[in-house]
Amino acid sequence: MEPKAETRAGDDEKWVSDASIDHKGRVPLRARTGVWKASLFIIAIEFSERLIYFGIATSLIIYLTKVMHQDLKTAAKSVNYWSGVTTLMPLLGGFVADAYWGRFSTVFASTIIYLLGMILLTMSEVIPSLKACGGDKCQEPRKIHEVTFFLAIYLISIGTGGHKPALESFGADQFDDNHTEERKKKMSYFNWWSFGLCSGLLFGVTLIVYVQEEMGWGVADIILTAVMAFSLVIFIIGRPFYRYRVPTGSPLTPLLQVLVAAIKKRSLPNPSNPDELYEVPKSQMDHRSRPLYHTQKLKFLDKAAILESKENEAEKQNPWRLATVTKVEEMKLIINMIPIWLATLPFGVCVAQASTFFIKQSTTLDRKIGNNGFLIPPASVYSLAAIGILISVTFFEKILAPVLRRVTGNERGINILQRIGIGMVFSILTMVIAALVEKRRLGIMEKDPLKGSLSVSVFWLAPQLLIIGFGDGFTLVGLQEYFYDQVPDSMRSLGIAFYLSVIGAGSFLSNLLITITDHVTEKYGKSWFGKDLNSSRLDNFYWLLAGISAANLIVYIWLARRYSYKNVNRNVAVADCSGDDWATSMP
Repeated sequence: MEPKAETRAGDDEKWVSDASIDHKGRVPLRARTGVWKASLFIIAIEFSERLIYFGIATSLIIYLTKVMHQDLKTAAKSVNYWSGVTTLMPLLGGFVADAYWGRFSTVFASTIIYLLGMILLTMSEVIPSLKACGGDKCQEPRKIHEVTFFLAIYLISIGTGGHKPALESFGADQFDDNHTEERKKKMSYFNWWSFGLCSGLLFGVTLIVYVQEEMGWGVADIILTAVMAFSLVIFIIGRPFYRYRVPTGSPLTPLLQVLVAAIKKRSLPNPSNPDELYEVPKSQMDHRSRPLYHTQKLKFLDKAAILESKENEAEKQNPWRLATVTKVEEMKLIINMIPIWLATLPFGVCVAQASTFFIKQSTTLDRKIGNNGFLIPPASVYSLAAIGILISVTFFEKILAPVLRRVTGNERGINILQRIGIGMVFSILTMVIAALVEKRRLGIMEKDPLKGSLSVSVFWLAPQLLIIGFGDGFTLVGLQEYFYDQVPDSMRSLGIAFYLSVIGAGSFLSNLLITITDHVTEKYGKSWFGKDLNSSRLDNFYWLLAGISAANLIVYIWLARRYSYKNVNRNVAVADCSGDDWATSMP
């Protein structure tokens, strides 16, 4: 549990005013804590974790087909199941961080679990009795290896479940929303967070994958385990510089209270004047909360804030009978986010192809570079996606956003949902290019079955990987900022978990789509998913994804144009923010 704050008077420029505390439970000094001096520690830890994660994730389909001898369809499903669990577990981890443990404690505990998973994974590769095979070759792995291997990677999933949502939101907590300069720096934080993430990804799919190919899986796992242990040490060293938030209990309870109160008062008419709805007086308001303005949408929920009797003090003390305008608006925020979350799922399905079929395609192409015949490891082609993200994030942060800020007057440059939508356009383009490239590869296979597509350079995959990475730099960064910023302040770890769940649900949907497509195409002809790539028709599958994504984009644009952003009443917040309406307009 995080330490409890001591009250302390002070001037806003000297002391942090957002209810944060330092590691000793005091109000933090602005000059000594938070901002980049703290968040750089956190970004460095994210770099290490992503290096480890992508060193495992991008090679997983290769490992499952080469070492575990799974066929293409089974291996793709295994990867998608693991990826799905890994990116849905943060929903649980984010809830625990927000409600009970606090973000620092959740990251610490999750890192320990992650490290245990890495140790077990390493043991499955270096201890002879736990290895996949006793000899040099085998047609199927030992059962003990399968059990140990899958237990290890799912322990890593559990560790990621607490690590990802709590760490990213903990980093964003280092910036005071009530301080103009720190709030502006927070907008850059998500870009540089993604830069650190992608740098780790890049090293994971190049250096670590090279070690896997040339020196063995065991050596690579030893390196990754050491990196995780080192990142834990770094995290602890940064403790004096962090700002902490005290968990306030389940963030879901107030939402349920609003719903129950609204149902109880369903027969009451809505007041003509929103000022008649109940709100805690400014003098009694919790210093940790930021009040929200009333909005006209979902008026049924407004009934929860109707005060039936101004003299009835017992009613004011019963949160299951009466909610404040701010609590009602927080409930509206969550309901309004559901359609946006659903509309981003096809993007998650497209992203899932990059870590499965795109990588598997590279194994059928010419991966040699230069006269010395250096062979690129198949998983290393994913580095092109990482390069695309790095280019995209840097371009947006350093070139595009400053220009757009001057043109639009918006502190972000463009609205969050506009940024997400731009990335979704790139995902459609990716699927179109991927379909054309795969069609070309299959055509070469038909002309020369003996040599196959080894006459085609692996860099034919470069356009689709670079473009999906470029799109990720818009959509994934936008989703991080959207779900962190638009959820109630008490749910910010859960907000990051909602963003991650887009990728997780996308992986499960990809599996579902593969199963349905496989069944339908086999029933009416030949299945699009054969035992290997050369007997499959991935080009048709990519066209299907492009069509679904294009239709979904129309729905997304319609939803985004109607969306109402969080409207913070800054007149009740800190004085240095009064009159600043950056969050009251379309962010």
